[in-house]
Amino acid sequence: MTEQQKRTIIESGKQYFREIIIPNHVKGLEKLRLKDFKINPFLVNYLAAFLCGDTEPESLAKALVYPRILGTSINTSFGQNIQIFISSLAQAAGSASGIDGIDIEFVDAIDGRRKYCQCKAGPQTINKDDIATILGHFKHLHNKARLDRLNVQIDDMIVGVLYGSEDDLSGHYKIINSHYPVYCGADFWEHLTGDAQFYHRLAKAFGEVVEEDNIDGSHLIMTKIKDIAQEIEEKGGL
Repeated sequence: MTEQQKRTIIESGKQYFREIIIPNHVKGLEKLRLKDFKINPFLVNYLAAFLCGDTEPESLAKALVYPRILGTSINTSFGQNIQIFISSLAQAAGSASGIDGIDIEFVDAIDGRRKYCQCKAGPQTINKDDIATILGHFKHLHNKARLDRLNVQIDDMIVGVLYGSEDDLSGHYKIINSHYPVYCGADFWEHLTGDAQFYHRLAKAFGEVVEEDNIDGSHLIMTKIKDIAQEIEEKGGL
C-alpha cells in the first residue's frame, strides 16, 4: 500500500471521529443528568473521597461523570457505529467487497495473497452466536470459490479485529481462529498496509482531531460536573 493510500485511511478515520464519534460524545455529555446514573451510595462516596479527598457535591459529581464520559459512553458509541468506520475504511482503502458477509478485500502486504475479511471492532466484541454467523459466511465463500474455480484458500478468509492484541482475544475469537485466521490490532493493520507502525499512527491521529478542531473537552466536562454537583446539592447528597 502506498503512503498516499495510508494517509487516505488516516484522514477517513479522522473524519469519522469528526462526524460521528465526537458529536455523539459531546451530545451524550451535554444531556447527562443525575437521574441517568445508577448510583451505589456506598461506592460513590468512597470513590469521591478516594479521588478528591472529600465527599462534597462536586467531588461526588466527578466520581460519577469521569467514568461515564471517559469510559462507558465513548466505548458504547464506538461499538454502535463501528460499521460506519468499517465502510469508510473500505472506501479509503479502495477495498470494499460485494460478497455477502465480507467487509473488505485486499492484497495482503505480507504474503501477497488476496484476503477476504470480516472486520470486527475489538477483541471482546463478539458473542457466542456470532461464531456461527462468521463461520457461515466463510463457508459460503469457500463453496462459491470452489464452484467458480477461484483461487481462494482457507487462510485467505480472515477476521480483522481493529484494535487490541492476540492475547486479548476472547474465547469466541479463538474458536474462529481454529478454523480461519484472526488478525488483531497492529497485526491486522500491518497485513492491510504493510506498515508495522500504522496501527499506532492511526490511533494517534484520532487524538489529533481534538487539537485540530480546538475542542475544549476539559471545559465541557467541568461544566457538566458543576451541573451534576448542583443537582446533588439540591437533593441533599447521595
